[in-house]
Amino acid sequence: MHRRVFIQSVALSPLLAGVRAEGAPGAVEAPPLVADAYVTVYESPDAQQVFSYSPGLTVLPGGRLVVTLDLGGPSFAGKEGPEGYRGRIYTSDDRGRTWTLRASTPMIHARPFAAGGAVYVLGHSGDLGIVRSTDGGTTWSEASWLTRGERWHQAPCNVHYTKGRVYLVMERDTDPDYPMWPVSVFAPVLMAADVDDDLTRREAWTFSNELSYRDAIAAAGPPHLIGVPFHTPGNTVAETAGVRRPMADPGWLETNVVQFVDPDHVWFDPAGRTFHLWMRAHTGSTNLAAIAKAVESDDGRITVSLEHAPSGAPMVFVPCPGGHMKFHIVYDEQTKLFWLLSSQATDSMTRPDRLPDDRFDLPNNERHRLVLHFSKNCVDWCFAARVADTKAFGQARHYASMAINGDDLHILSRSGDARAKSAHDGNIITFHTVRGFRALVY
Repeated sequence: MHRRVFIQSVALSPLLAGVRAEGAPGAVEAPPLVADAYVTVYESPDAQQVFSYSPGLTVLPGGRLVVTLDLGGPSFAGKEGPEGYRGRIYTSDDRGRTWTLRASTPMIHARPFAAGGAVYVLGHSGDLGIVRSTDGGTTWSEASWLTRGERWHQAPCNVHYTKGRVYLVMERDTDPDYPMWPVSVFAPVLMAADVDDDLTRREAWTFSNELSYRDAIAAAGPPHLIGVPFHTPGNTVAETAGVRRPMADPGWLETNVVQFVDPDHVWFDPAGRTFHLWMRAHTGSTNLAAIAKAVESDDGRITVSLEHAPSGAPMVFVPCPGGHMKFHIVYDEQTKLFWLLSSQATDSMTRPDRLPDDRFDLPNNERHRLVLHFSKNCVDWCFAARVADTKAFGQARHYASMAINGDDLHILSRSGDARAKSAHDGNIITFHTVRGFRALVY
């Protein structure tokens, strides 16, 4: 009996097509890296003592780039006042080729954004703080505090604008006595303000209600049949060569804001008052994001609750490549697509005790490869490109932010080279550009 084999030839974009590896018949190389080259915005003076975190990025109407980052590590222990300020603000007027340090601030986890002719940087130092520039980011005000006596968190994720208002999320720690990493008790608070207000004033902002992951799961019931949590929370999963790999309770964190404008989308709101919160899902597994919805009422109040499937079932998780780590989403008006920048997992099913010593934390914590996807609906994601890849577990390209600038996509990465203490505690902040990024669409 003869078996007939059919082979279909598929033509791919030159940016996506792999090439056959020399000396390896049938083997195909990975798609090319589209933005592996970089400019160093910040470099630690001592990679074992000063770590670089939280890159945030925005493009001003005139083309100036404004970047934020923060520093940490033993060198900041016990320092107070300006000497202990960990936030930094930089600008570039040549599309990222050179950078100028403009200010230091007391806030971490901050992000820059433009509103009403001014530029703001919002972050926290426990309480929420904000600084303002009225000269395009050259000089900055002292910090104004929007809360008192609270604990906040949030990586620099996206900022959304609609109907003359600005929307973004910061996360409040609803249980300061929680005994472990508090992602289970973080509540994503959607903040909104008119762009023309003075956003250094607390009165300018509307804060949503608070819904923590712990309370959401208690109301909806635990997730079933998807392996959440993947490892046992509260215990050390493995300890090899002195490397502990603990699993904290499941939770959500590091929230992006999206709004669906396609009338065919099942969650489209014709009134334009519904927003969705796309969050990193801490489950011990990979490629899931956590979601919630936020509805703005006629009187301006914002209510966060769980979204529901068309069947009526409550939803917490959606598929999301890299949703297990901090990711960043932007919406491109020209392509009518959402773009997702995230960390790619390649070996999350490895037994924790068999991970290399330089792998940080649990198997789902791979941090050295940044990838780009696009989607029309935030659920069905198409792979676009590998952005950057160190090919070394301990040298990170992760926790990145991005911004569209004409035909290009700028990316700011929390990075580390061979001198870095770990993949988590990096020593450089790197700036990358994907030229003509819309050509990646197919």
